[in-house]
Parts: sequence; structure tokens; C-alpha cells
Amino acid sequence: MNNTKKVWSNLGWTVFTYLIIGIFIFPVAWMVLTGFKQEVEASTTTPLIFFRPTLDQFQLVAQSNFGAYLFNSLFASLVSTALALLLGIPTAYSMVFQMRTLLDNLLVLTLIYTAMNLPLVIWMARSFFMDLPLEVLEQAWLDGSSTFTSIVRIILPMSAPGLIATALLAVIFAWNDFFFAVALTYTEAPTLPILVSTFTSNEGLFLAKLSALATAIIIVPVALGIYAQRHLVHGLSGGALK
Repeated sequence: MNNTKKVWSNLGWTVFTYLIIGIFIFPVAWMVLTGFKQEVEASTTTPLIFFRPTLDQFQLVAQSNFGAYLFNSLFASLVSTALALLLGIPTAYSMVFQMRTLLDNLLVLTLIYTAMNLPLVIWMARSFFMDLPLEVLEQAWLDGSSTFTSIVRIILPMSAPGLIATALLAVIFAWNDFFFAVALTYTEAPTLPILVSTFTSNEGLFLAKLSALATAIIIVPVALGIYAQRHLVHGLSGGALK
């Protein structure tokens, strides 16, 4: 009796597995079949199962400079994969066998926050720099200003509102981060969001002290926001428009 139940159970799981596989394979199989149809046949309201196969659509694909696109995709995919493996394998080895020296390290956490905020700073600063009048920069270059001098004396002062808004956003992102802090710190370099997680309890009586801690935590970003408020409206609105 038990053997019979086991057989039926295995049969049921087998049928269920093939059914799931069929659900995933069917759209791909239908796409392949549709490629052998004429456009009129592929666009009918009632799907055609029986039709006369044709290679006309594949000939159009071959005539659309498919080879060049194929080469670009292969090159970008394979070379990027090779580079990712070349860089990722030593990194994974270091993370497994040498990561102990990198964990719970404030400098390492700071570098990770730097990498996290770098795309934000680049993208927003680029949008603000694009608003600068090119004539002013050209006049500075004609006067013999170097790139460093142009950045310090012209670009930074003219972009100050946007750059201050960018800096404030970067501070907020790093200040509020929990994911990297909880993954990489323990006792030597925990940040304020980690402290928040220690204020909860299974008894449920932690709302008041959690609110007090949250109030203390927001003092710094709020103070920075108040200090920079005269720059924020122009800076954030400019970045949003971009």
C-alpha cells in the first residue's frame, strides 16, 4: 500500500514538474514558431497552429546588419564577464579568507559610503555644470586660467547651491544607511542606525525610548538642512528638472 502511494506521489510530482516546465517553455517555443510565419499569419486574432513555414523573416534579420550588432553584444558581454571574473575571483577570495581585517572597520565603511555616493555626486554635479554659461568659462580660458583655477574660482562658486544640495543628500544617504553598517560592523564601528536596532525588545515597550533616540539622530541632518536651506530650493529643483 505504501509503495502504491509512493508511486502515485512520484507520478504526481513528475506531472507537476513537467507542467511547470511547459508553462515556462511554451512562450519561447511559440516565439520560435512565430518567426517562421508571415506577418499576416503572426498577427491574426486566432493563433495559427498549422501554417506553411517560411524563412522570409530570418532573411530580413540577416539583411538588418545583424552581424555587427551580434559582434558588439558578444564583445561587450564576453569581455565584461571575463573582466568581472578576473576582478571578482581575487575579491571573493579576499572576502572569504582575509575579510576579517576589513570587517568592523570604520575606514572601510567610509570607503564603501564613498563608492555609494559617488554616482549621485557625479550625476547631480554634471547637471549643474551643464547649466553654467559657456561664455564665462571660455573667457577664463582665454585669460590663461588653468583647469584647476577655473574650477575653484568660477565653476564651484557658480554651482554652489547645487553642490550644497548634493552634499546634503550624500550626507543623508550615508547617515541613514543600515544595510552596509549591519553587514560590515559589529562592536568597533557601528553607526547610529545599528543603535536603533538595539533599542527594540520582544516585550514591545520600546516606542518612547526609540522615539527619543530617533529625535537625537535627526538633529544633525536637520541642522545641516536648516543651515543650507537658502541653497536647497534652487539646488534640489535644478537637479529634479535634470
